[in-house]
Amino acid sequence: MKALIYVQHLLGIGHLARVSRIASALEQAAVDVTLVSGGPPVTGFPTGQVRVVQLPPIRSRDAAFSALVDQDDQPVSAALKAQRCERLLAEFDALDPDVLIIEAFPFGRRQMRFELLPLIERAKARVRPPLIASSVRDILQENRKAGRAEETLALIKDFFDLILVHGDPGFARLEETFPRAAEIRERIAYTGLVAGASAPSPDRFDVVVSAGGGIVGQRLVATAAMVAARLAAQWPRWCIITGPHFPPGEKAALAATLPAGIRLETFRADFPGLLANARLSISQAGYNTVCDLLQARCRAVLIPFAAGGETEQSERARRLAELGLAAVVTENELTPESLAAAMAGAPSPATHKISLDGAAETARILAQRLAGRQ
Repeated sequence: MKALIYVQHLLGIGHLARVSRIASALEQAAVDVTLVSGGPPVTGFPTGQVRVVQLPPIRSRDAAFSALVDQDDQPVSAALKAQRCERLLAEFDALDPDVLIIEAFPFGRRQMRFELLPLIERAKARVRPPLIASSVRDILQENRKAGRAEETLALIKDFFDLILVHGDPGFARLEETFPRAAEIRERIAYTGLVAGASAPSPDRFDVVVSAGGGIVGQRLVATAAMVAARLAAQWPRWCIITGPHFPPGEKAALAATLPAGIRLETFRADFPGLLANARLSISQAGYNTVCDLLQARCRAVLIPFAAGGETEQSERARRLAELGLAAVVTENELTPESLAAAMAGAPSPATHKISLDGAAETARILAQRLAGRQ
């Protein structure tokens, strides 16, 4: 089986991290995988021998997704769009995949229609079209624009054979954040959450602080650093992981002020193992971080990213708090005092039945659907 996976990360690295886990699971299932990435390269993703095609990178100019910019921070030109589209179509033609997986679209990533619409049209026009699947997380961003749900449904009915929802329906169902999901019920398959490998880590810390990709984690990191200095007697060993896109100047200033006992890191490939060894985690409520927390059964304080009208992390954090799996501090309430109080009140690791085997289950579902088609 040959699979072509498309992913575009615009702000953080969560989309790329989740798709990388899926690509690795497909590779382990003897699938020939090509991963086409449209965002800036991130060291460590994907792992294994997955073939990566890097398009000329595009990212969001800011946390509000106000505009797309190229690697030189210039507005994306028509020429760059054409170049990316041609490369994407050429890779599709050369691979002639049995499966085409498009991450987020058409539920999100509408900014990339200039290359995704030609791709799915090319795929559907084949004499023997590939199985076309949309790969989406369990909780979608709240959509406030009229007509978006209708546009999404039309694209699914015209082009997509399968909607891979990477979640456990006992925790979150697609219709809760996409109310018209019932109209495409027969195309939806739940995979479970896509957790990463939990290889052991040699390091042990009392508190692990993480900020995802780092672009929007400055306030979280700065507040956690202040609390670390105040609570050194109770929580002596800290590891603060800024993320690869944390502003370099702010990181340097932070490093100069950190007291003894606090390690500052950019990225840790053994992050799930660090959580398994830690007494407490302080983080945002991104999909991948939550998967790692659930797998490690680590006490957690979540500060969900909510700037620019983002709702997905807040909804995920709310559900976890209701299940007694995390303490939550909202961004607008975040202070050293509120964070310290949340640390003291964070619930002990609890047993849960949330499925975390989403990567392997995705491979199984695709193999089953392809066998049925043949």
